[in-house]
Amino acid sequence: MDVCRELYCLVSEACSRCTADSIALSGGLDSTILAYLLQEKRPKGIAIIANDFVATDLVYCQTASSKFGMPLSINYTSTVDILNAVEETIKILGNFNDIEIRNCAVMYMAIKWAKENGHSGIITGDGADELFAGYDFLLGKPLDELEKELCRIRDIMHFPALLIGEKLGVAIESPFLDREITEFAKNIPVDMLVKSKDGRVYGKWILRKTFEKVIPQQIAWRPKSPMQDGAGTAGLTGLFDSTISNDIFESKKNHILKKEGVTVRTKESLHYYEVYKRIHGQHPRCKSGRACSYCGYSIGDSKFCRMCGAFPV
Repeated sequence: MDVCRELYCLVSEACSRCTADSIALSGGLDSTILAYLLQEKRPKGIAIIANDFVATDLVYCQTASSKFGMPLSINYTSTVDILNAVEETIKILGNFNDIEIRNCAVMYMAIKWAKENGHSGIITGDGADELFAGYDFLLGKPLDELEKELCRIRDIMHFPALLIGEKLGVAIESPFLDREITEFAKNIPVDMLVKSKDGRVYGKWILRKTFEKVIPQQIAWRPKSPMQDGAGTAGLTGLFDSTISNDIFESKKNHILKKEGVTVRTKESLHYYEVYKRIHGQHPRCKSGRACSYCGYSIGDSKFCRMCGAFPV
């Protein structure tokens, strides 16, 4: 298949230009493809696994590491470590978006580990989900709607790892965001991005098909697993639900709505909002155009609020 051959060559060439000596290796499709293409460079694999929550990445990152002879450091993180990472992530990113914070705290810990262990750069799989339709919410859409949604996502895509890396002094390299790959991806027919295999619908179908013979099958056709699930930070939701009483939550929620005009959606969101306010003060409000109905932040044409994480708005 010509598309597969060209895609393989483009990703391989992008990886050949990487100079970083570490890689965020989750054992997901994207990082495993990069690990395969980078195996001769032998970057150090870094995986973040929560000690106290369920983390789905462990077996997969070990499988990828073993398959490609890549040294792997697994950073088993305590709940205290994760909460500290959450605070630092909020400080750097300047929002209290629960989805972004849960995911980006993982990347913060990986980049921090790289820095503390003498690595000047880290390679990430950023961009593959946006370019090749990796998100689960895209899978059931009609092809014409899928194409429009992908155009929208590609126009607004942003990668917090770049900002985190800049703040920590660690270079971030993301081969999938190579200009030639991003342009090539725009011209791939959408029916080659989302497609069925053995009765299951997969995003990133063309990426899976291109590399299925050179990476472990269980990873090539592994369903999408967000960083928060793979590393275990999704467990923060249950942690805050169990440690913040209903009475305290309702009292604080009502006070914040009355005094600050912000609707706090969950106990987890409450924690992130309080950390944000302590560090940054009051967040900016929309002065013209569309505002988030939950926090008043400017959202333009988006259905998602980057400040508080509300969706849809």
